[in-house]
Amino acid sequence: MTNPADDNLWIRRFHHEPNSRVTLVCFPHAGGSASFFYPVSDAMQSTLQVVALQYPGRQDRRHERPLTTIDELADESFAALRPLMDRPLAFFGHSMGATVAYEVAVRMKRELAADPVTLFASGRRAPSRHRDETVHRRDDDGVVAELKSLSGTDSSILGDLELLRMILPAIRSDYTAIETYRYRPGPLLDCPIVALVGTSDPKVTLDEAGSWADHTTGGFEMRTFEGGHFYLARHQRAVINLISDQLLSLTL
Repeated sequence: MTNPADDNLWIRRFHHEPNSRVTLVCFPHAGGSASFFYPVSDAMQSTLQVVALQYPGRQDRRHERPLTTIDELADESFAALRPLMDRPLAFFGHSMGATVAYEVAVRMKRELAADPVTLFASGRRAPSRHRDETVHRRDDDGVVAELKSLSGTDSSILGDLELLRMILPAIRSDYTAIETYRYRPGPLLDCPIVALVGTSDPKVTLDEAGSWADHTTGGFEMRTFEGGHFYLARHQRAVINLISDQLLSLTL
C-alpha cells in the first residue's frame, strides 16, 4: 500500500516504520527545512514513524513562492497532513514550527473533532504571549545577524553569499509570518502539551513557555535544557528520548 506522504510536496519521510502506532509530525523553525529532523527519524526508525514538513521556498521547493502568514502555513500543512489523520499523530514544532503545529491542531479540532495525541512545543512562547518583533523588516545584513545570534543556521552557509541569496527570501518570509502572527482565542485543545525550553533562550522565557498550559485541557508539562534557542543541538539524545518515552507510553 502506498503511503500518502510519498507523493506529497509538503511531507518528507526518511524512514519507514509500518508497525508504528503513532506518527510524529515535525514542523521546522523559521528558515528551517524538513532535513533538520533527519536525526530524529533516524533515531526513532525502529519504533516510531517520523515525517517532517517541507515548507515552500527551500531546498527542493526553493523555486516556489514562500508563504508569509502562519494561517497559510497552517492551512496548507493541514491539507497535506489530512490523509494521515486516520491514524494517531503527534506534533513536534520548534520555534515558528511550534506555532504552526498549534494552528494545525486547532484546524484538526475544528474540522475533524480530533487532536494530536501530544503537542511538543519547543523553543516558543505560547500563542497567547505576544512580543513586538521586527526582524522581517531588517535589511539582509540584519537578518543574517539575527541568525548568527541564535546559531540556527550552519555558519558555513552564513558565510557563503551565493547560498545566502538562495535562502534569505524564505527566511524573511518565515520571519514575516511569525512576527505578524496574532493569536485568536478559541476552543482549547484536549491533548497534552509538552513545552521544551532552553534556559538561556532569548526568544522565550520560562513564564512565556508556561502559558502553553492555558491552551489545553489535556495536561501540561515543561522540560528545560541548558542552552539557548537551539538547545536541541546539545541535547538531541535527551529530546529524542523524551519524545519516545511520551509517545510509546501512550501506545502500550
